[in-house]
Amino acid sequence: MVKTPKEIVQELDSYVIGQDDAKRAVAVALYNRYRRMQLSDKMQKEITPKNLLMIGPTGVGKTEIARRLANVVNAPFVKVEATKFTEVGYVGRDVESMVRDLADVAVAMEEQKQFANVRARARREADKRLVKLLVPAIKKEKKNGNPMADMMSMLQGLQNGNLPQAPKEDEEVTDDIRNQRLSVAEQLEKGLLEDRELTVTVADEKKGSGMNDMYGQMGIDMGEMLGNLMPQKRVQRTMTVKEAREVFIKEESDKLVNHADIYHDAIQAAENNGIIFIDEIDKIASGDKKTAGEVSRDGVQRDILPIVEGSQVNTKYGPLNTDHVLFIGSGAFATAKPSDLIPELQGRFPIRVELNDLTETDFVRILTEPDNALVKQYMALIGADGVHVTFTKEAIEEIAQIAIRVNRDTDNIGARRLATILEKLLEDILYEGPDMQMGDITITAKYVQDKIGEIAADKDMTRFIL
Repeated sequence: MVKTPKEIVQELDSYVIGQDDAKRAVAVALYNRYRRMQLSDKMQKEITPKNLLMIGPTGVGKTEIARRLANVVNAPFVKVEATKFTEVGYVGRDVESMVRDLADVAVAMEEQKQFANVRARARREADKRLVKLLVPAIKKEKKNGNPMADMMSMLQGLQNGNLPQAPKEDEEVTDDIRNQRLSVAEQLEKGLLEDRELTVTVADEKKGSGMNDMYGQMGIDMGEMLGNLMPQKRVQRTMTVKEAREVFIKEESDKLVNHADIYHDAIQAAENNGIIFIDEIDKIASGDKKTAGEVSRDGVQRDILPIVEGSQVNTKYGPLNTDHVLFIGSGAFATAKPSDLIPELQGRFPIRVELNDLTETDFVRILTEPDNALVKQYMALIGADGVHVTFTKEAIEEIAQIAIRVNRDTDNIGARRLATILEKLLEDILYEGPDMQMGDITITAKYVQDKIGEIAADKDMTRFIL
């Protein structure tokens, strides 16, 4: 069901405190996509996304709004930093890589959805494999074969498009083994063997190489090309039945789904619902002329421009058109202004939203109200040791006051300051917690003052500790 702008804002309120104007703007921009899909094909092509430029100091919620927005509507989302890109012709990330990253995310989301549809069938096949591993058949002694005949058979298989496989040893399944397998299958179904360990052969998950990244920038999947020439290397791992089942379910699901459909649907989702968040876009504005000797900032902007305007980018899943991808730019714009961006790029971000500095009241709310509030996180972490921690209202207010003061006297890093202060405040409890076994601890305003009050008052110490 499509969420209305009000419903989107209500969900964002669960994670982001304040910044109502920014939340309203992104909610409207997102809902306009749904409105566009209700129009005629001709009109749909004419309506382009109203990209946003969020302006505000660090730590006030710009990234969090964009990230949570994608979760609210379950849309493909990538966050990139503008400073990581370089002008064409220089060594560095190609601007088109942000679109390929979006395609990767969309495929992963679509794959997860398709795998969920076939999970029941995949689990049945996985359990069959587990039964055979837990009660293996009797291997017969292999007769000496003809090596030349085996080689010719392998070559014939390659010509027919089949992967080369080693000849299987003959196996025998006796009545006793069949009975054991029936018993084990029943135990698996009841969940009685979940913690039992076994050795399984799984695909070797290697890290991507620089060469793969280079070819990926050209929309070429080297892994798939090499996989068509030779079988994937497999390794043995020891794991529990529960872990092995999930590995087998993934492998079986991979056999049951149609990857061509997954890639097609993923590209469609990325084109119509994708969100690309370009952080630190102010750092590529040419407001500071003293850095003219560095890689051209204007050049990076001009490379980004066609992506934001709408162009076709080749990915390893197929061409992806960015005409209707929503772009959200973000930056503090402390030393530069939005007008320092090249005019063409400015015009592609018609909606400007300014986020405000956070107040002491905002900090109190951030500490306590959101579903993922920092205080709730620390209470849960310490609670894992059987220690129950509570914060008085006055303690929360004291923490907020110290955060405001430290931000004012040093660098203003917004709400991120709260995590630094809480870590310092609770370091003794976090250290002693596992040895305390059980107990109740109340954090009071006096405890906050005793623990970090002096540090916060000393500007020299604050710079290094908080």
